[in-house]
Amino acid sequence: MAKPDDAPLWAWERVTEADIKVLRIPTPFQVGRVNCYLIEDEPLTLIDAGPNSGKALVELERQLEALGHKPEDIDLLIITHQHIDHLGLADIIAKRSGAEVAAIDVVVPFVENFGDDAARDDEEAAALMRRHGISEDVVTALRQVTGSFRAWGSKTEVTRPLRDGELIAFANRELEVQHRPGHSPSDTVFWDEERRILVAADHLIKHISSNPLISRPLDGSSKRTQALVAYLESLKKTRELPAEIVLSGHGEPITEHVALIDSRFTMHQGRAEKLYRLIAVQPSTGHGLAQALWGDVAVTQAFLTLSEVIGHVDLLVNAGHVREMDDGEVLRYVVTSDQPVEDLGDLIPGGNPALARG
Repeated sequence: MAKPDDAPLWAWERVTEADIKVLRIPTPFQVGRVNCYLIEDEPLTLIDAGPNSGKALVELERQLEALGHKPEDIDLLIITHQHIDHLGLADIIAKRSGAEVAAIDVVVPFVENFGDDAARDDEEAAALMRRHGISEDVVTALRQVTGSFRAWGSKTEVTRPLRDGELIAFANRELEVQHRPGHSPSDTVFWDEERRILVAADHLIKHISSNPLISRPLDGSSKRTQALVAYLESLKKTRELPAEIVLSGHGEPITEHVALIDSRFTMHQGRAEKLYRLIAVQPSTGHGLAQALWGDVAVTQAFLTLSEVIGHVDLLVNAGHVREMDDGEVLRYVVTSDQPVEDLGDLIPGGNPALARG
């Protein structure tokens, strides 16, 4: 089990005592290795499986063997959310082991029809990019890249749909299923109340802010999701948990989740205020705002940066400070008044504990 040098020793000791092992599986993505978690209990459970690649499979097999296991030993495979670095090897593991495959109920159709549904996601993402000012050349290039990425995922049959709030019973513990949409519509965390350990996957990561990516609604709705708004609501629920250790999908354990979440609230408030200043200077498309914030990165990672911008402008629109202006081809954002930034107030829906204390 890999242990980052700056991970608190007591946290790793608690995780080990809880019979949880961390398998750090390589991915082809900038985020680096993904954390999969092996719970050595009955049933023997693997939470997430890594991307669908030979390199990832060999490394998963090697790390399992070092712990005295093999893929065929897995009894239960839990998928935390729909992203390819977490579900890619699920079908291979399930077929080799005969394990139950569990995932939150709302994501079951997506997982079972991964290729087709991922293609529909790409189509809707392309339409969104065009509406927010990204050129057709960039959209076409990005679609080619995302199309090639789909090979890192795979579909699999979910034999155990999970409901928000239900308990997964083991011989020596219970995990409560908690749906936390935002980073993706299907993000799910697993709460061990007795041990005060939360397996959070990409819902909360210590060294990077989880991107609230705009995704096609899992309920079939045609209305665009407000991913950041949903994510902030999810973070508030997680903030209330008396967690002592949070195990993330990437990086090291989190031991002060309240302080980290508060810092994220403050960061999102600040980014929304920065965007308000830019829009106050002149109306702009979402892509134009992304270029103003991140320069060329807004082209090479156009959908990621656009999701960030739209999410934060959603906060401004919901608060009545900005509105959309549609010319029939693209959307632009315009301020509704000349209100100074310091008078915007708390843009985090329901109140920002971090700002309230300040």
